Amino acid sequence: MTKQLILIRYGELGLKGKNRHLFVGRLAENIRASLKGLKDSQVRVSWGRLWLEIDADQQAAAIERLRRVFGIYSLSPVMETEKELSAIADAAYLALHKALPRGGSFKVETRRTDKNFPMISPEISRSIANTIFARLESERLEGYEADMHKPQVTIDIEIRSEGAFVFGETIPCAGGLPVGCSGKAAVMLSGGIDSPVAAWLAMKRGVAIEAIHFHSFPFTGERAKEKVYDLCRILALWQGRPIRLHLVYFTEIQKAIYANCAEEYGITIMRRFMYRIAERIAKSRHCLALYTGESVGQVASQTLESLAVINAVAQMPVLRPLIAMDKEEIMQKAQQLGSFQTSILPYEDCCTVFLPQYPKIRPLLSAAQKLEEALDIEALIAEALAKTEVKIISN
Repeated sequence: MTKQLILIRYGELGLKGKNRHLFVGRLAENIRASLKGLKDSQVRVSWGRLWLEIDADQQAAAIERLRRVFGIYSLSPVMETEKELSAIADAAYLALHKALPRGGSFKVETRRTDKNFPMISPEISRSIANTIFARLESERLEGYEADMHKPQVTIDIEIRSEGAFVFGETIPCAGGLPVGCSGKAAVMLSGGIDSPVAAWLAMKRGVAIEAIHFHSFPFTGERAKEKVYDLCRILALWQGRPIRLHLVYFTEIQKAIYANCAEEYGITIMRRFMYRIAERIAKSRHCLALYTGESVGQVASQTLESLAVINAVAQMPVLRPLIAMDKEEIMQKAQQLGSFQTSILPYEDCCTVFLPQYPKIRPLLSAAQKLEEALDIEALIAEALAKTEVKIISN
């Protein structure tokens, strides 16, 4: 079986100094996990990069998976050849035809770290480019031109002690940091557009996630749960490992709030309960922070006044990566993540079931605390936690 070599670039991990090996090691581990099920794949670390060797017939599947691995900035299928000009030129010519089968502009760039090679990098680039043009002319292929400033394609050549490597395609990937290198957090996951994007952005900065979802059976049904399961499956593709989902039974808390508290404060007090419960679950799972999909001013519970009153019950950090984004930006990221079509399915979540007609947009902390005196907070939380289900959602 023919083997294919893929060059994997990891961007900002190269700036991590003495800790770089820890980040690169985590990335290599995540890459191996993402390739599970693809036979005979081998990942190795070499000269500031990662390399994947895999059967050629599985290259496309491997690339599709690698594009979702956080920490990878780009990758290139590579031809490995002998350190001899004619062999390098053959590989460069093939790379050009693959990248530009119908013509276009290109340039050749060489990086020579093997100082025993008899030519310097600019000389190698000129020689290879001249050979390419001579072959194009002999085969009467037109439409190709050199462009040193803004080429459509760059044919890269690397000459190292191990051999010569040629590639003409750079495939952009997810970027960020490897999932797991920044600790673990819990994401408050609704069935909407915003919170899956918050989870995705958490993972992009190296945070492994668990999800917490509040449901209000029988006011929210099984289809609403299935929607959340589907969102977790999508997120698991990006995490590279299953998502632990905590399903919190929230109905009795909502009933108690709307039976004993002023209606306009219902959303505020409901969110305060959610934060209390999410924090307890997060701490029990050794999470270091909570993530939410909140954005300033988007709804009544997301004004600065509301966020301040709601956040007052939390002791651990509450991180809001969408805080300054408008809805259009969030929707674009949801489409990039692949969650948008699932998020817009018309199944209600618990936040919309008991929505008051005129929610308080500038609540007072003292007023919320006074209203909560009518509730047995600890008993309600204990009941909700006792009825919480845990699902392991794989990709």
